[in-house]
Amino acid sequence: MAILGTLLKKGIMLRESLEQLYTSPLELQKQELRNLLIQCQSTKFGQAHSFNSILGSFKKDTDDFYKSFTAHVPIHDYEKMYEDWWYMAKDGQKDVCWPGKIKYFALSSGTSGSSSKYIPITREMVKAIRKTSMRQILTMSKYDLPASLFSKGILMLGGSTDLKRSGHYFEGDLSGITAAQIPFWFQHFYKPGKKIAKTKDWHDKLEEIIKKAPEWDIGIIVGVPAWLQILMERIIDEYKVSTIHDIWPNLQIFVHGGVSFEPYKRGFEKLLSRPLNYMETYLASEGFIAFQAFPNRRSMRLVLNNGIFYEFVPFTESNFDEDGKMKQEAKTLKIDEVKKGVEYALLITTNAGAWRYMIGDVIKFVSVEESEIMITGRTKLFMSLCGEHLSLDNMNKAIELVEEEMKIDIREFTLLGDRSGSLFAHHWYIGTDDEVDKNLLCERLDFQLMQLNDDYKVERSSALKEVIISVLPTEIFYNWMESQGKVGSQNKFPRVLKKEKAQLWKNFLNQQNTGIN
Repeated sequence: MAILGTLLKKGIMLRESLEQLYTSPLELQKQELRNLLIQCQSTKFGQAHSFNSILGSFKKDTDDFYKSFTAHVPIHDYEKMYEDWWYMAKDGQKDVCWPGKIKYFALSSGTSGSSSKYIPITREMVKAIRKTSMRQILTMSKYDLPASLFSKGILMLGGSTDLKRSGHYFEGDLSGITAAQIPFWFQHFYKPGKKIAKTKDWHDKLEEIIKKAPEWDIGIIVGVPAWLQILMERIIDEYKVSTIHDIWPNLQIFVHGGVSFEPYKRGFEKLLSRPLNYMETYLASEGFIAFQAFPNRRSMRLVLNNGIFYEFVPFTESNFDEDGKMKQEAKTLKIDEVKKGVEYALLITTNAGAWRYMIGDVIKFVSVEESEIMITGRTKLFMSLCGEHLSLDNMNKAIELVEEEMKIDIREFTLLGDRSGSLFAHHWYIGTDDEVDKNLLCERLDFQLMQLNDDYKVERSSALKEVIISVLPTEIFYNWMESQGKVGSQNKFPRVLKKEKAQLWKNFLNQQNTGIN
């Protein structure tokens, strides 16, 4: 890693990064799709969807390849992909959607699903994740960092590497699967180390990390903000120090993903003696999609040449229903057809056997030329009871602004839709351990949302009659997650709760005797 630090100082770039820098996005993506089709033309999926015919349409300077691809391969959500194809790979059949047998499945519930999803993980996907991770590490040459930082430990707070064997395959979360296969040269720097990483019980894992924390010289931390914040608070409390820098004086970088960091930032920085460099990643169970390539930007660069082909569906009422389900007539776009500032639902085709797969995220391009994006929400995590079209991006930004204005730390929040007589209401559940004027919080949150979203402002004077705020201790949110079997690692509290999930949350609050429902 000392050698890596020297390379970073010289601004070394990998071939893949240079290729993306100097090749058009469409050409990169066309080549990725062609490679994926070639690799899978003899699979059951490839034969059923005429991959040989699609490959014959890859002619220079035409869109025939995409017309043929979309004509032969239907769009899949998880249920369709699993029920039609992936279940066979899970049963041990080979050459289903990807050559050979699938040895690993990542368990993922997303942020709105009620049961675990089984996402196939291939050797090619793990290799691609490593290559993209190295590309992101090498972007650190753009930061003012000492070469010595790269001789420090890297704490990766993820799932257990002691994967469960289930018949023909192993299952666990993606962080556990990839950490179990880290290259030998990285093992010296990787914390919490192999032994602790195997710990299955989340609380036991935290206790073991807390015990070892003073023995480690950590320079980089990686994980979901909520759980890393809890860990750092526990370490600070255990050793009676003021900040985490009293334990890890060389800590300089926080690599985060999976959820917007901005609502956590104010509370997170209370645990530091000096600011960190924040680096965002877009690493889903289905692949490493994008990473922050420049300091002081809140956008991430799509990875266009490492095993994923992207399609984009304008996230509009003409393409999606009120539950976030895509309509049959929805039009899909390729990378050269997107526009800056427009929200798109993302479809991916990957080197793990996902084909035109609706991942569930909504993004927008900040720069089309540089393929820089921001995640703005989820196709099913938005609120539009009466046309207010409140996105996850709106919610996160409003919470961030209210935190700053009222000088409070909001650790978690979620939103439910409700009735208010014959009209509608939004019911916010706010997780904070600070003293809060609930009425003022409601007023300021409502105000900020009206500033951010014109549709919301219009509906607040008509059908959206009421905004309700319930303030809860933060631990209530984490207790609910634990009751759902979603404690720790990559699990996040859903920002919008609908239907069955909303009722489960209300039932839980009643059982906890909070006096709130």
